[in-house]
Amino acid sequence: MKTRKRVLFTGYAPIHFVCFLPVFLELAKDPRIELFVSGGFKSTSESGEITFDLNGFYDRFPIDRKCVIPVETVREEHFDVLVSAHLSDTLFPKSVGKTVQIFHGVSFKNLAVRDKALRYDLLCLPGLYHAELYRKSGFIKDDSARCLLTGFAKIDSLVSGTLDKNALLSTLGLSTDLPTLLFAPTGEKYNALDTMGVKVIKAIADAGKWNLLVKPHDHPKKKVDWFEELAPFESERLKLVKDKDIIPYLHAADLLITDASSVAVEYTLMNRPIIFLDIPKLFKRLKKRAPNLDLDTYGRKIGRIVGKSDNLIDAIADSLANPDREAGIRKKMSDHIFHTPGTATANVVGVVLYAAGLAEEIPSSVEELFPAAQVAPSTGKK
Repeated sequence: MKTRKRVLFTGYAPIHFVCFLPVFLELAKDPRIELFVSGGFKSTSESGEITFDLNGFYDRFPIDRKCVIPVETVREEHFDVLVSAHLSDTLFPKSVGKTVQIFHGVSFKNLAVRDKALRYDLLCLPGLYHAELYRKSGFIKDDSARCLLTGFAKIDSLVSGTLDKNALLSTLGLSTDLPTLLFAPTGEKYNALDTMGVKVIKAIADAGKWNLLVKPHDHPKKKVDWFEELAPFESERLKLVKDKDIIPYLHAADLLITDASSVAVEYTLMNRPIIFLDIPKLFKRLKKRAPNLDLDTYGRKIGRIVGKSDNLIDAIADSLANPDREAGIRKKMSDHIFHTPGTATANVVGVVLYAAGLAEEIPSSVEELFPAAQVAPSTGKK
């Protein structure tokens, strides 16, 4: 048997692997591929030394533990393909044939639009919106990374028809007869959970009208054990989400409550109501660290903004009663952000196989972006 191609995935937050998991499960079926995963929880010592702890990092994922290898091993070996959902180069192997970037967020913060991504050979962009930002930023060049519209594999199951809302709610012990709210904030400093989370959760719980799922960010800037802090609030109508993959919970939610998280963009595929808790301090900070922050094209126009002086309970009730109010702009956003939702996993798998030399071409369903002078207006291809 021919030597199998060695494909490595590395990450330092669980969300990185959540974005890769659908691709991993497909690649695992291919006998020509040998899969490895590495990385771990990232920490920085007082002296500035960066370390990665694999203990428990992949425990919640359905993968063969034999493929989990420490960073120290990665740094001493060669791999045919490296796949990454983050932009750091601290987890690169000693040598690699091709590198593939799949990204881990589609928020209007647009932190994925950075020249750091150009250190990768193949960029799997979520869709046309981000491709336009890459072009505007001058990142699409002849001598740089190849920019490919593959779609975003993480969200495929959101539209595939494989998820069962009532089954999930029943498993959680929640009523299938009540509307379900999902509170999922960003991990940025001054996020809604840090600044007003307990007040929000208590108000909804006291209202007693709805199920509430609370999903703390898995990689927050501020280290707080929210599962411990919020445990007293759990009840037959309120559950904390410990799963790393939020997609089944987005599918189950009738309304999303967030601040500036990329889950709001993912949720546009469900085209259901969104409430944005207004955190001015968070956005003031974002404007400094996110040069491509875009609140004008879509931003929070896809939902209702609720400030401190507004009545959150009334806003929730009104949004549930008028679910189609922002439906048009949500649909416009999802069409613009996501390339062929439901097929992204197959597209990215095809790109990885191409990178490994196991396919002669990238999939025909993947559109490649070229420098402006080379673009044919009708097709976007050379």
